[in-house]
Amino acid sequence: MEIVISPILTDADNENALKRIEEIWNAEEGTAEYHELDILSFLVSEYEKKRYPISETNPVEMIKFRMEQMGYSRADLARLAFNGHRSRVTEILEGKRKLNLRMIRKLSEVLRVDASFLIVEY
Repeated sequence: MEIVISPILTDADNENALKRIEEIWNAEEGTAEYHELDILSFLVSEYEKKRYPISETNPVEMIKFRMEQMGYSRADLARLAFNGHRSRVTEILEGKRKLNLRMIRKLSEVLRVDASFLIVEY
């Protein structure tokens, strides 16, 4: 059986590749279908990375998002995470103060979000 693999350039190409992946999902290792599955999976992954990029999480936006989800005001966050210091919350939410490790741990706990979403690499 000859395998013909084409580039994935459109959403339709991607859908066709996904259907074919589903058909050969349980291909036995070492077979032509197994190699086809490997190549198609790579092509789909690359296409989707370009077509639907996932942006890096902005810690301030994450904090605001969770506050909104949980119904927290700035005063609530100050009380729960910063010993009532409203100015600290304002500075963080306006980007004037960077989060330190202690703040990240506390916000992670209070907002019930993985701490990795609150860390920015410099």
